[in-house]
Amino acid sequence: MKVHMNTDIVIVGSGVGGLFCALNLPRDKKIVIVTKDCAEQNDSFLAQGGICVMRGEEDYDSFFEDTMRAGHYENNKQSIDIMLRSSQSVIDDLVGYGVEFERRNGEFVYTKEGAHSAPRILFHEDQTGKEITSKLLQRVRELDNVTIIEYFTMVDIIEKNGECQGIIGHDRNEAYSAIYADFTVFACGGIGGLFEHSTNYPHLTGDALAISLFHNIKLKNIDYYQIHPTTLYTEKDGREFLISESVRGEGAILLNRAGERFVDELLPRDVVANAIYEQMKADGLPYVRLSLAPIDEEEIKSHFPNIYERCLEEGYDITKDPIPVVPAQHYFMGGIDVDEYSKTSMERLYAVGETSCNGVHGKNRLASNSLLESLVFARRAAQDITENYSAVSCSESINIDPKQYENYKEKYKKTVLDAIEKEKNSHE
Repeated sequence: MKVHMNTDIVIVGSGVGGLFCALNLPRDKKIVIVTKDCAEQNDSFLAQGGICVMRGEEDYDSFFEDTMRAGHYENNKQSIDIMLRSSQSVIDDLVGYGVEFERRNGEFVYTKEGAHSAPRILFHEDQTGKEITSKLLQRVRELDNVTIIEYFTMVDIIEKNGECQGIIGHDRNEAYSAIYADFTVFACGGIGGLFEHSTNYPHLTGDALAISLFHNIKLKNIDYYQIHPTTLYTEKDGREFLISESVRGEGAILLNRAGERFVDELLPRDVVANAIYEQMKADGLPYVRLSLAPIDEEEIKSHFPNIYERCLEEGYDITKDPIPVVPAQHYFMGGIDVDEYSKTSMERLYAVGETSCNGVHGKNRLASNSLLESLVFARRAAQDITENYSAVSCSESINIDPKQYENYKEKYKKTVLDAIEKEKNSHE
């Protein structure tokens, strides 16, 4: 089969990383964005709490230390420095694209979350990710040079002479095709689909990691994944509903079976999650309770309307009653190893967002650093591609044998899980 298309740049993923990268690339370049589901079905849309920003030079040291401390001091200091010093310009860009953050008397309102020593988080109700990602998607859809292909699953890359020259994938009808490109950007999200309990969409199964392993592309810290302390406990199947970090940042407290507080809710996520697991064991229950009683009712309804409505659907009025919560897999700190410009170990291949690992997060991500990190390093990828652009020599169409990719879903999942287990054993 010889079905293929040619473009200048192909981006795999339609979250904030892929979209912001596209917006920062030259308008004279043809860009194709492919996404495994519809363009809105990605974890960037799900981010609730907010996005960090360095509020001034006086905030640098504490922001830097907060990020390092949360990451158990395994972070890449250069990457943190880049992120902090780029944060204000990223916010300026977002506002320019129409993103609306909470304001009071015309000025930004900043909130504080777990492990932060100061309020430095901008937000839009409790749907900051949806606000940012939807506005970026609108701006991308307005561009004549960008084509978005939905329901396209990448199964491989095109490697020639040690370079990435595009991708191979299929549509929802299992029709395979190749997309040739001068540059390829992985923006494929995390690995939540590999776990029984996760806040991620189930189709995010780490395919880019498996493909990287098959092509000897360097990975880093792939056993570093984050358990979020508070998701709404339910016996229903499906994606876990996140109870945002910012709820605890505004004063919500965790209670044991006896109704007693048992942990400082503003400690780093891994510490709080471990305390919850221990309390669940002691209580003999599959959950603990989160009380929003310290938060004013009007603040709950205005700051957390989505959480309020979802809990009502489950039979809980968070303005009156504590809710059952349980930890669940939430975020991936490891990934494809990249440099400060998001370049992978393979020429012409970049990785941004949760798929990548530039070392910002260390062993445990600081709350609300995910959107910022994705945007900062997606823009740097676009800038590096622009500054070093060159076309690949024209290649003939390749033959794609669908039989080569039979049972790839199970194969890729096993490959990634085995690699994570191997990495975990090497760290012990």
